[in-house]
Amino acid sequence: MLKLYKATLENGKWVNVKELPFNSDDFSTAHPALSPDEKTLYFASNRPGTIGESDIYKVAIYGNDRYGNPENLGNTINTEGKETFPFISAENELYFSSNGHPGLGGLDVFVSKMNPNGSFEKPNNVGMPINGAMDDFAFVINTNTNTGYFSSNREGGKGYDDIYSFTETRKLLNTQSIDGTVLDKETQGFLAGAKVLVLDEQMNVVKELSTDDKGKFSYDKAESGKTYYIRVSKDEYRTEEQKQYISSENGKIEAKIALEKNIKKLTPGTDLAKVFAIERIYFDLDKSDIRPDAALDISKIIAVLNQHPTMKLQITSHTDSRASKSYNLMLSQKRAQATMDFMVKSGIAKNRLTAKGYGESELVNKCADGVACSEEEHQQNRRSQFIITAM
Repeated sequence: MLKLYKATLENGKWVNVKELPFNSDDFSTAHPALSPDEKTLYFASNRPGTIGESDIYKVAIYGNDRYGNPENLGNTINTEGKETFPFISAENELYFSSNGHPGLGGLDVFVSKMNPNGSFEKPNNVGMPINGAMDDFAFVINTNTNTGYFSSNREGGKGYDDIYSFTETRKLLNTQSIDGTVLDKETQGFLAGAKVLVLDEQMNVVKELSTDDKGKFSYDKAESGKTYYIRVSKDEYRTEEQKQYISSENGKIEAKIALEKNIKKLTPGTDLAKVFAIERIYFDLDKSDIRPDAALDISKIIAVLNQHPTMKLQITSHTDSRASKSYNLMLSQKRAQATMDFMVKSGIAKNRLTAKGYGESELVNKCADGVACSEEEHQQNRRSQFIITAM
């Protein structure tokens, strides 16, 4: 059985050779790789609990020859086939070889990005020319020099397994390009100088761009399997947002975004919710947490505030008449405040915003307590408003 050992380099000699405590005579433990901070050791093993022929594991290093318990990386990384030869880059990307994930033949090299919580995203095949019809494995890369090495038994080698060097000219992590064009909705003319924000699934801005004289923009680091939001704004136009899911195939995604002229003049008293046709900010039943679909609508209001630095708003929230008046008043105030807090967290100065909940005190129809109404009629009363109080 294969086992792992540790040695110390002293005066140019390797001394104090020790067997690691999680070896066994009953299974193999092989191909060690240290994390960049040297606090975690990754390795391959067919120990009990392995999903396939061999899996990739990690173990915490505590120092003074103390280690944690080996942990299987789970079925995002490991399959019923063979996963082996792990390597963690300085950019916290796990490279490994597998014949269980879809590949080009034999062992292929795959890459998976590590999340902040230590979990891993779905692996991507790094593709040709690293991978081919034969076995490709033992991949390592220096992300500072963009150079590295891997082993392969491909045709043209000098022996059964040969070592090859490479220079990375593009990111091996599967990325795509979002190429967009921004147009005037009415004239279909190009809009130059439009502000383009690329946001991730958590609505964090990952890139800020401007359109060129032909209304073009491009973002070339969109990761496969993820969703992005493209938000476009320009003076005198309504802000628009487009959702883009990035598939697993390499290539370009074409996005065409048409902006409509903001015909309605923004003055004190204008309700931005009507300008953007926002009927209400959606909350789950009896809750005041901002939902993702609500965040999309609020982001449109934030874009207008950023375009008009002196604008101030009053955020209001209204409920229908169901439940008690006191409960509805409390719930609407919490929702208005949650909306305001979200906007402040997104960069809007707190002194530009006020939040007020009206409960059921300003119904827009007959649906007061005790009046039989349809769900559609009740929904008319559950609304949000963003009233401009100063320009």
